[in-house]
Amino acid sequence: MSESLHLVCPHCQAVNRVPTTRLSQGPKCGQCHQVLFNGHPLALTTKSFETHLARNDIPLLVDFWADWCGPCKMMAPAFAQAAQVLEPRVRLGKIDTEAEQQLSARYNIRSIPTLILFKGGRELARQAGVLSAQDIVRLVNSQL
Repeated sequence: MSESLHLVCPHCQAVNRVPTTRLSQGPKCGQCHQVLFNGHPLALTTKSFETHLARNDIPLLVDFWADWCGPCKMMAPAFAQAAQVLEPRVRLGKIDTEAEQQLSARYNIRSIPTLILFKGGRELARQAGVLSAQDIVRLVNSQL
């Protein structure tokens, strides 16, 4: 691992360079001064997804979901718990498939919830269906 990582701010989308030794110390954005990790998944749009995918040096785990989906609502608390465990090693985000239909089509989302783990802009793993927080963490750890 390099001495520092590029991390996209979840609030203003600015790219920050953070020494790896400071990741666990609650680093803040150099532009908006808010924390870079807050233990919660981000609501991503197509634009913010593209920025996080291309500019983050850490993996990105995305939950493709919809508001009308019962299983998605069941998994939401588990995904939030997984964020508390996986950050700052992994950024977690949620994409509403109804609001971001082109992005859903691009990644061929056929059932929801679907989790996709990205690293370096490439898809590493995909899992459809409801998972517990422990299963989400296990999925990520098995790929990294």
